[in-house]
Amino acid sequence: MRLVIADTGPLNYLILIGHIDLLPVLFERVVLPTTVQGELASSKAPPSVRHWIADLPAWLEVCEAPLSQGEDASLKGIDAGEKAAIQLAASLHADLLLMDDRKGVNAAQKKGLRVTGTLGILDLAAQRGLADFAQAVEQLRQTNFRIPHALLDALLEEHKEKKGRA
Repeated sequence: MRLVIADTGPLNYLILIGHIDLLPVLFERVVLPTTVQGELASSKAPPSVRHWIADLPAWLEVCEAPLSQGEDASLKGIDAGEKAAIQLAASLHADLLLMDDRKGVNAAQKKGLRVTGTLGILDLAAQRGLADFAQAVEQLRQTNFRIPHALLDALLEEHKEKKGRA
């Protein structure tokens, strides 16, 4: 995939588990809206995330999301970072949007955008032999990453079966 737009969640969790450097290996161009940059630099963000965003890597581009003409009703009730990421992804015709927030994901998909989250990135990296999915998931469990345990267990089982067949 060539162009991806990133929302706060996936960047935050990939930084926290030490897998942020997967992004430039998996994607040609990674862009985030200035709003997302601000969220990552916020005093509410973990110190390691604030430190990382303060010294942007060369592979990451920051871009202002387009100003919408009036209120987009389909984005009502969605966080500013998600809203900006969706608007930027649509305006740049991104190949993929990185987002975890369920409400934001649903709104983006209704706009015809392809979306994956933190687990999707880790899954893709594992398929390409760039990361150990089970180990990465275990690291995610040490954070405040929210996902139903049953779903996480099913994903882990699926990866275990894939490894057994390989």
